[in-house]
Amino acid sequence: MNYSNDLSHQNKPKPKAVIVGGSIAGVSCAHALILAGWDVVVIEKSCRPPKGNPTGAGLAFDPLSQSSSAINDEKSRKILARDENFNHRAAHWSSLHHHLFSALPPEIFLWGHLFLSFSISKDKRPVKIRAQVLDTEETVEVDGDLLVAADGCNSLIRKNYFPDVKLRYSGYCGWRGVLDYSGIEDSKTIKNVREAYPELGKCLYIDLTPGNHTVFFEIPNKRLNWTWCLNQPEPHLKGNSVTMKVSDEMIQKMYQDAEKIWHPTLVQVMRETREPFVNAIYDCDPLERIVWDNVVLIGDAAHPTTPHSSRSTNMSILDAAVLGQCLEKWGSENLMAALEEYQSIRLPIASKQVLHARRVGRIKQGLELPDCKSFNPNTANWEECKTLLQRAVPFFGHNPLL
Repeated sequence: MNYSNDLSHQNKPKPKAVIVGGSIAGVSCAHALILAGWDVVVIEKSCRPPKGNPTGAGLAFDPLSQSSSAINDEKSRKILARDENFNHRAAHWSSLHHHLFSALPPEIFLWGHLFLSFSISKDKRPVKIRAQVLDTEETVEVDGDLLVAADGCNSLIRKNYFPDVKLRYSGYCGWRGVLDYSGIEDSKTIKNVREAYPELGKCLYIDLTPGNHTVFFEIPNKRLNWTWCLNQPEPHLKGNSVTMKVSDEMIQKMYQDAEKIWHPTLVQVMRETREPFVNAIYDCDPLERIVWDNVVLIGDAAHPTTPHSSRSTNMSILDAAVLGQCLEKWGSENLMAALEEYQSIRLPIASKQVLHARRVGRIKQGLELPDCKSFNPNTANWEECKTLLQRAVPFFGHNPLL
């Protein structure tokens, strides 16, 4: 990635954006804004960037995200569909984040800084951000012309404008894990996987049974990603995380329950996965707006969504791309017009995709819907299954940019 400036940007001070959150939405936005001619500071509470975390989740890039992201390394992606018009690719969360982060200037990151609050001057510019340095507990202030909230589904910045908006529990949780099979390619487990799932590496597999569904696909560097969603009461979570720590007893029960439902080979993959974890599935009703003065929401801060139809990461990357294009088009002197255009483009798309992903999740899990009976995969006909197709996602393949 080349961040050299053209002459038009050298004759005037660059505007400055402060991005709160250094996850995929935040680092994608940093790329987009730097390319648009902005200085960027990223405030992130983690003390250091993640390095090769063997756990975490796999994800699927759609074609628009592939063309809009800073990831050009084919080794970091693996094909999920041989249909060129579909062209989804699989990746690992930590690999994607590493590629995005490592292509950015390291000095833009303030690691170990916990966002506390922000304030906007009377003339609407600049914005002042307060953060706590976790190592020293001192409070620092960072000024900018634009505040980008990329602080996730429990966004503190969003709560400033929508204090009464709550996350909606979906009715189910997901066990998730990644099996690294490097060094055991010839093991019985992997041979059984290749036999039971012959198209693995070229597609993703979805298995459904009443009240449950699994997603299984291969990601680069000899890893198998799996998710098992099952209906259950809302768990008690601590802090702002939507993942929960699991005990050995919980893991053993998960294995036993899986044996009653899923193919023995998939169960063995689950058993050999290090550190499986539980992700409570939430989303949020679409917001009325995602822009206020010189504050803008992107990613899960703007549209918490269930993980169906591969929306969360893809929406985050496209948010960043559109925001960068709007800022470049209008220039910093027309910041409000740029943000209003970003909102006019992304808000309708994200709102429809969040509601569609919610519907898909409820269908897969056999939960009630107001306009149709509960979905039963054992008796469903083709018409009932159409909604589950990736192509049914609103704006699939033609999300408008500028």
